[in-house]
This record gives sequence, C-alpha cells and structure tokens, in this order.
Amino acid sequence: MSAGETGKTGLRKEIGRLGFGAIALNGTIGAGIFALPAIAIERAGLFSPWVYVGCGLLIMAIVLVFARVASYISDTGGPVTYATVAFGPFAGFQTGWVLTLSRAASFAANAHLMVTYAGWFWAPLAEGMVHMAAVLLVCVVLMVINIIGIRQGMLAIFALTLLKLLPLVLLVFLGISQTNPEIFTGAIIPPLESLGGTMLIVFYAFVGFESAVIPAGEARNAKRDIQLALVRTILVITVFYFLIQVVTVSVAPEIAGSRTPLADVALILMGAAGAGFLTLGAVFSITGNLTASVLSAPRMLYAMGQQGSLPAWFGRVHPRFHTPANAILLYGGFSLLLALSGGFVFLAAMSTVVRLMVYVMCISTLPILQRKLGEYEGQFRLWGGMAIPLLALFVSIWLMTHARAESWLYTGAFMVLGGVLYLFTGRKT
Repeated sequence: MSAGETGKTGLRKEIGRLGFGAIALNGTIGAGIFALPAIAIERAGLFSPWVYVGCGLLIMAIVLVFARVASYISDTGGPVTYATVAFGPFAGFQTGWVLTLSRAASFAANAHLMVTYAGWFWAPLAEGMVHMAAVLLVCVVLMVINIIGIRQGMLAIFALTLLKLLPLVLLVFLGISQTNPEIFTGAIIPPLESLGGTMLIVFYAFVGFESAVIPAGEARNAKRDIQLALVRTILVITVFYFLIQVVTVSVAPEIAGSRTPLADVALILMGAAGAGFLTLGAVFSITGNLTASVLSAPRMLYAMGQQGSLPAWFGRVHPRFHTPANAILLYGGFSLLLALSGGFVFLAAMSTVVRLMVYVMCISTLPILQRKLGEYEGQFRLWGGMAIPLLALFVSIWLMTHARAESWLYTGAFMVLGGVLYLFTGRKT
C-alpha cells in the first residue's frame, strides 16, 4: 500500500521508519530530562549519571521485548492489541485503559512543566490562573492539530524534534570539558532501597517509547520500521541522558531542589542568553512530547472502540481528516482534568507505575504470541531465548515494588472504573 493511501480502517498509512523514530524520541524525551537532573542529584549525588545508565540498560531489556512483540502484530493499538490477541478482550481493554491513564497523567505533568519553563520569559505563566489557562490552550491546540490529520501531527513532531535537540546538544558540548572526574572514581552507590526509589522516578525520563507501536496501523511497513526505530532511539537517548547528567552534576552540584535545573546550568555556562535558549529548547522539547502523546495515545481508545470493548463512538474516524477525532477529543479532555488535580512529581510517579504494569502485560504476551503466530523470515529475534523477557519482567516488577501506596490507590480505582465501563459496554453490545 502506498504512502498516504487509506487502509481498511479509514486511517491513512503515512508513517515511515524515520517517523516512528521521531515518535519514540518525542514520546521519551519530554519533561523528564528537564526536571529530573535536580531530583537525581538530590537523591544520588555524584552517582546520579550512573542512575541514568542503569535505567537505560533496564529499559533496553523491555524495549527489545516490545520490538519482538511488535514484529507479530501491525494493527493500530499497540499494547491493547497485543493483550487482546494473547489473553482476550478484557485483558486488552484493561491494558489500554490503564495505559491511557498513564499517558494522560504524563501529558498533564509535562504540560505543567512546559508552561513553568515558559514562565522564564513571562513570569505570570509560572503559577496561578494564567498558568492553568496556558495549560488549557496547549491542550486545545494540540488536539486541533492532530484531528486535522496524521501528516500535520507528524510534521509538528519532526520540527519539534530538531528544535528540542539543538539546545541540549549545545549544553553538552559546552559543559563536557568541565566533567568532574570523581563521577568515575569516587561516586558512592546509594543504599539499595533508596536507589530503587530514585530509579523509579528517573525511569520516568525513559518511558514513552511505546508511543511508537500504537499507530502501527498507519505505518507504511510496520514489521520493518518499528523494531529498529525503538532500539536505536533508546540507545541514543541513554547516552544523551548520561552526558547531560554528567554536565549537570559537574557544573552545578548544588542544584538540588531547582524547578528548572538545566536552565540554571545553561545560565552558568552561557549566561542569560544561553539560559533563555535552553529554556526555549525545553518548551519545544516538552511540546514535542505532548504532540507525540496526543498523536499516539488516543489510538488506543480508537482500537478499543473498534474491538467493541468501548462504545463504537470511540472507534469512529473523521470522514474528512481520516483521524480518530472522537478519541482525540476525549483524551485531551481527560488529560486536562488530570492537569488540574496534581503536581509534576505525583503525576510522573503515577504514570511510571502504570506504564510498568503495562510493560508486564506486554512481556507476558510474548510466549503466547510465539506459540499462536509462529515465525516468519526476517522477523526481529532475541538472543538467548526467554532470558531477556525474564530480565525485563523482573526489572518491571522490582521497580513497581518501590511505588507509593497513593499511586496504587489511584490506579486501582481507575481499573475498577474501567471494569464497570467494560461490563456496561458489553451489555450494550
């Protein structure tokens, strides 16, 4: 099927390998790297760069499993479809339902932080009614862009990818010469319990790669493009995060507690103009993350509407723009509601816990999909049989054990609500 052609679902096949890489990168690099360096220093000091390396290695095990699972199924929905094929419609529904919660919580957290960074240029944006009005405006604009068309959403993502990376690359380039050698020779590993909690928070900077598998039904060649895009993107991001944290802890070791840590580092390295440039980059970066979220997450609601586990209204495609407009509208509204309810750290932690639950579900689908669907020539394969999936499963469960009870309470309540909605939809159907 040629690029831009409309498939049997009514969605247009517009996304290639570069596009999936951009979605994965923007889904991952968002608010986390602009807010978490200060938190990482506060909790781990000179060891904080190695926390990013550890998280990168752990997430890579999960990414490899996702790449393998994605090689079996190329329909829209990602984890929703994987769980449905492996375990049935209810498992698929709950997977998509809680992942929508996670993506919406992440969107809300990042929208708060993006407007906070924009407050560097205009102080009223930092808090109060002006801050909330700006969050509302961001949400509405991104919904409109993605309703108009997948091509418009992808063009926005490509542009924001370039704008987000330039200031971060400049920060690393100017600061790497000031690297503190004690990072490599004298960093003290925090106690295991403390390290686990720190990694759970820092892990937030790595989640979001799964955005790339959700719009698989709009891929030109899903089984060829998605797997390589996932693996390469996470490798690059891990190295990048490590270098940024090395610069941060070397240039500004007393930065713990800052709400805009990288802007403070840029102020030291480049003065006020550099801080402004970095802050502008943060705004573009987080906007790119938000754009990727609005592009990918509603397609899980769309997939559940198509499968009948949500009302058919969710699965409708706009007759003119060929996008899941209803699902986009609901997702944007829900994200805005969460943005009104909590701050960055709470929303980030809740988002990470839910993602880990979904990762456990997707990892568990692999042996069943292998048995049901078999192999094909050129398929993405894992070395060591089930060793990597077992490691990914252990990592996910271990990180989940460090979550706060409050996060579990909100997640459980949302799952119960989803179960009630599923039963109601089933009766209606």
